[in-house]
Parts: sequence; structure tokens; C-alpha cells
Amino acid sequence: MAKVVSTLFISADNVAEIDPDWHFPYFDENMGRAVDEDYSTADVLLIGRSTYDSFAGAWPGREAAGGDDAPFAARLGDMRKVVVSRQPLTFSWRNSELIDGDLLDAVAALKADAGVKGVVIPGSISVVQQLLAAKLIDELRLLVHPVAARRGRRLFDDGDTPYHLRVLATEVYPTGAIRVIYAPGEAPGAVGYNDVKGQVPAGH
Repeated sequence: MAKVVSTLFISADNVAEIDPDWHFPYFDENMGRAVDEDYSTADVLLIGRSTYDSFAGAWPGREAAGGDDAPFAARLGDMRKVVVSRQPLTFSWRNSELIDGDLLDAVAALKADAGVKGVVIPGSISVVQQLLAAKLIDELRLLVHPVAARRGRRLFDDGDTPYHLRVLATEVYPTGAIRVIYAPGEAPGAVGYNDVKGQVPAGH
């Protein structure tokens, strides 16, 4: 079964809507390596309309320009791109297609498709939120920047049910950025103060 991986740049206060002013100062070779690893898990790019418009407006031109980022741009161009949009789209970027039908059904079908290696979701906050709620995300890969953005769209919005996560890996970079890879986890058993008071530091 194909793995669905969400990869997000995020601030310390849960803002996943990137502001270049707080994002790019922390982007170094370590973060670049992490991004490369995230994309290496997949052959399908699943993205929302806004992310598609941003990517399609930038990466084909970078590929054509032949600069340092041209190989990655070509890699993105060669990937199958499945776009989530309520409106019809005219695609200018190769290998792009509109999602067929319901998002959750389509992602479940991608996961079950033996011909799909993996699905990566860069950004696309609303898509990730829907898939988290439906328990269709296998890994949540966060590159946490050491900044409180204080404004912008957050990944975890208000809701009635907590998301319990299991840590698969962590890395701390010289910039202070932290890479955390989560998988869905089970809720811990009920615990109250009386259960943990033995762990309270003793007085001196």
C-alpha cells in the first residue's frame, strides 16, 4: 500500500502558511536534504489549487532557465500531479490532472494502487487537514522554524478530538530548525495528577 506523506514548513506556533521573511533565513543544506528525502518517498504529488498555482507559476520557468534548481524543477515536472480543486482547471504544467470525485475516496484509491510508490503532499493545508481528520495521512513531516510567526493559517485548527501522534524521528539543525517526523499514534490511557505525583521534583 502506498504511503501518504505530508511535508510542511511550519513555525513554532503552528503557522504553516509560509512567509518568506521567516522561512528562507532558515533554509540551508540540511533542510534541502530533508525536502529531497520527502520527495524521494513518492511518485505522486497531491496538491491543493493554491499550491498548484504557486508551483506551476514558478517551477516550469526554473526548469527552462537551467539554473541550480533546474534538476529539482525537472523532477517536479516529471512527477504525476493530482490537483484538488472545486473548479475546472486548464493545466499548463505537464503530468497534471484534476482529482476525480471525492478527495477521501481518491486518496484511498491512490493508497491502494499497486502502481503508486507513494504520495507526497507539500503545503496544501486544507487538504492535509481533511486527510488528517479522515486518518489517511501515514506520516506528517514537519520542518519547525525557531520563530513564532504570530499570524497566518495554522495546521492544527480548533476541533473536538485531539490528534495523538507518535514520533518516528527528530533532527536539530545548526539554524535552530527542527525536523520532526510523526505517524498517527494511539491515545494514552487516562492519567491524572494522583498517578504522576510521585514524579514531582522533591523539595530541597
